[in-house]
Amino acid sequence: MWEYTEKVKEYFLHPKNIGEIENADAVGEVGSIICGDALKLFLKIDKETGKIIDAKFQTFGCASAIASSSALTELIKGKTTEEALGVSNQDIAGYLGGLPREKMHCSVMGREALEAAIANYRGEKPPEVEEGKLVCECFGVTDKKIRRAIIENNLQTAEDVTNFTKAGGGCGKCIPEIEKIVQDMWAEKAIKKTVKPKEKLTNIQKIAMIQEVIEKEIKPLLQSHGGDVELIDVDGNKVTVSLRAMCTECLMADVTIKDIEKKLRELVSEEITVEAE
Repeated sequence: MWEYTEKVKEYFLHPKNIGEIENADAVGEVGSIICGDALKLFLKIDKETGKIIDAKFQTFGCASAIASSSALTELIKGKTTEEALGVSNQDIAGYLGGLPREKMHCSVMGREALEAAIANYRGEKPPEVEEGKLVCECFGVTDKKIRRAIIENNLQTAEDVTNFTKAGGGCGKCIPEIEKIVQDMWAEKAIKKTVKPKEKLTNIQKIAMIQEVIEKEIKPLLQSHGGDVELIDVDGNKVTVSLRAMCTECLMADVTIKDIEKKLRELVSEEITVEAE
């Protein structure tokens, strides 16, 4: 049996803002009774200020679904539509003092209903209607929804994904595919983490790095073939060099200059250009 906070119990037994708004300015509908959870959100919006002046809901679902929907309406009333879009599923769960991890999909459903309602108000297509590959046939969950849930909630396992999206909670046939999505996403994140963005260099730092690369990386290579290079000037991102020794008469001098430029862009700054004196 799941442990519910006192606030979840209160908002389930005595839900706030339940019902329908006649002539609502926005309506968002997500989920399906067939799948076990459904939520319809109604908003009344002040046209001049863009503030949500009333919010009501109708839901079919468990105690967590009712409590989450009730909490959502309390959180967004008085906010502008733009401010309301900043309410996350974690905010909904936090407002209730937390939800059992197995029931976090109820808070996600609330956030999706809000996004659908505001998209409806703006005459746009709801985010969840956007194309994606269907992964879980039992609950109609796409890879796009799974990836978003992983990013926003730091999900680490297929079980986590099921708790937050219900994907994999039916027949279970899609669990291997969910596991692969989780693994692939964290692998991508690990790769991006290893690539440290280059910090903005001062002119002094840039000149020092250019000199170091030329002395330690470029000169030895050219000298091994009887050539040489000398740094003449650095003006912003424009580097002027002079080819020496065998390089002065080489038919591939232009290629050598391009190779020097490539190396400096790789190790110093992508904005650098190199020209010969």
